[in-house]
Amino acid sequence: MKHMFKELKKQCLEANLMLPNLGLVIQTFGNVSIVDRKKRCFAIKPSGVPYADLKKQDIVIVDFDNRVVDGAMNPSSDTKTHAYLYKQWKNIGSIVHTHSTYAVAWSQAQMPIPILGTTHADHLVTDIPCIPPMDNELIKGDYEYNTGVQIKDYFSSEKLNPKEVQMVLVGNHGPFSWGENSKKAVYNSQILEELAKMAYLTLQINPIAPKLKSTLIEKHYQRKHGANPYYGQKK
Repeated sequence: MKHMFKELKKQCLEANLMLPNLGLVIQTFGNVSIVDRKKRCFAIKPSGVPYADLKKQDIVIVDFDNRVVDGAMNPSSDTKTHAYLYKQWKNIGSIVHTHSTYAVAWSQAQMPIPILGTTHADHLVTDIPCIPPMDNELIKGDYEYNTGVQIKDYFSSEKLNPKEVQMVLVGNHGPFSWGENSKKAVYNSQILEELAKMAYLTLQINPIAPKLKSTLIEKHYQRKHGANPYYGQKK
């Protein structure tokens, strides 16, 4: 069993250790998970373990019904959120949750991060959404599971595509991001924090700064993600 998940645990450890290196977490906050669709399980950081102490054998393997498949520690307290999103969104390979400063500030303000510049448009064509805080009954219920439901239902109601919008703020809580693999999910987490910081500073300089005009949004997004992208090198 240990050999079966050796590579998955290694990848998950490496992805989690990127978070403190990028300044996205403090103490034991935050987590990265990586899914194995064939085995119908995912690897995730154990709950409450400092990043400096984290080892490959500490990583916990959990199935989509939140049962521990391999590992001696308790998985992250956010495990049910990850499991729900993996079951609902078949095309994501990794999820990151942090409590990074600027992203959390926007979520505590219960405000979406407005699309103000081309750095934002390089990654998505909309504001970064902020989901309203959870209803009291849901908070008192299966909170972490309901956080996943809350994210999925919001994307459905707002007709947002999780392949195009790979980041979100949960009101009064914090940011979640995802991607086809852990490298992309961590990248999106870092980008989310930087966009949150840029937007905050922009609005400090000019509280009525206008949103980016649609032609620039289209140009910057399409040159990286369109049918004929020309940003970067050909693969």
